[in-house]
Formats: sequence, C-alpha cells, structure tokens
Amino acid sequence: MGKLAIISDIHGNFEALTAVLADIDAQGIDEIYCLGDVIGYGPNPRECIDTCREFKLTLLGNHDNGALFDPEGFSSGAERAIFWTRSQLEDKSCEGAQERWDFLAQLPRTHRDGSIMFVHGSPRSPLNEYVFPEDIYNQRKIERIFGFIQKYCFQGHTHVPGVFTENFRFYSPGEVSNHYSLNGQKLMVNVGSVGQPRDSDPRSSYVVLEDNEIEFRRVEYDAQTTRLKILAIPELDDFLGDRLLEGR
Repeated sequence: MGKLAIISDIHGNFEALTAVLADIDAQGIDEIYCLGDVIGYGPNPRECIDTCREFKLTLLGNHDNGALFDPEGFSSGAERAIFWTRSQLEDKSCEGAQERWDFLAQLPRTHRDGSIMFVHGSPRSPLNEYVFPEDIYNQRKIERIFGFIQKYCFQGHTHVPGVFTENFRFYSPGEVSNHYSLNGQKLMVNVGSVGQPRDSDPRSSYVVLEDNEIEFRRVEYDAQTTRLKILAIPELDDFLGDRLLEGR
C-alpha cells in the first residue's frame, strides 16, 4: 500500500469535499478510501456521490443505507434529511440517477488490506455501532470490539477523530501532534468527518496513511456557503447548517 488518504462522513457537503480533495491532490496522493456516509444532512448528495465514484474504495455508511432502505433509528431531523436526499436521487430529470442508485447499492460494508480493516461504524457492527472517546471507560465494549481487529482498523461514524488503543486509551489528534505510528499493537483509528466535524473544530478532518505512519489533517472550507444552501431547503433543519460553523 502506498500513500493513502482515508476520508469519511462527507454528508452531502460538496464544499468540504472539494477542499479536502484539493489538499489531497496537493500532497500527490491519488488513492482515496472513503469510509461511508457520502450523503445525508447536506445539500449536494448527487455531486458528492458522483465524486466518490472515482475513489479506489467507498464503503456503505448508515445514512447511505438509510437512503436505500428505511432510515431506522435516526433522529427526526436526520430522517427528514434522508427523505429529502432520497427525493434528490430519485429525480429522473437529473442525468445519472440510476447510476447513483446502482453505486450506493453495491457499496461494501467492510474492506481489508492485509492486517488493516476499514469500516464505517465499528469492526463489530460495521454499519451502525458508535465508538466514542468516552467508551474507553466501558472496558467490556472495547475488549469485544478489539476482538474483531486483527491489527489495525480505520473507522468514521462519530465525526470525532483520534486513536483508540487496546489498553483503553484514546488520543485526540492534538495529544499526539497529529501523528501516530502503526507500531504493531492493535489500534482503532477514527479519521473524523469531512462534511460535518463534531469535535468543536469546524475544519474538515481526514487521515493520510504512509509507511505505517498516520497523519491527521484539518482543512478549512467555505462552511458558510454550505450553511446557506441548507437554510434555503425547507426539508433540511437549519441546525444542520448552523452546526457547521461550530464543528459540533
């Protein structure tokens, strides 16, 4: 495996995705893995799907799955966003509608490259399980999750980047100066969110993996433009736009 960019949770935010891809391109990286939730919440689902179709790998996220089937377990705002997203994808007047559905329908839930596993949620429940930093205090949960990890796992879903270790520690990117080594010990790495960060930093988050070294990267983007698009769509809650400015 060469130099790889690992992104997740774009959530229909085309401004954020475009900024992150420019940062990836500036580093000479041409292999991109996306860990799911291409759509949901944001105002540009079609454009984000079309872009992700060019990646080496895209996994199925719970919002992608919700658009394909029924959005079970979603908050009311997230559910409304899913139904609006579905209406955008079902619009047959837009070229490529069937191709977008076909793309979503064939997305895998997991992927392995040797000893490295890639999922959206967790290795135990790839689509839906959240693993938050505070879960390190739930030792039974962490032990069971790590039981599914051969050596390393990359994930998204919570929109909070950082490194989980098998001995119940969580390191935020700031605590490790944005760098961490795959050192042979079992690790689970959350790459954060491109389109809707929730660690009180509104910049897009993603990870670069090269020669067993992880780099957490943050990228500024025009969040105000995305916010105004959301505010202009009655079916999308204003909160989904307002939160982009605060990273929460």
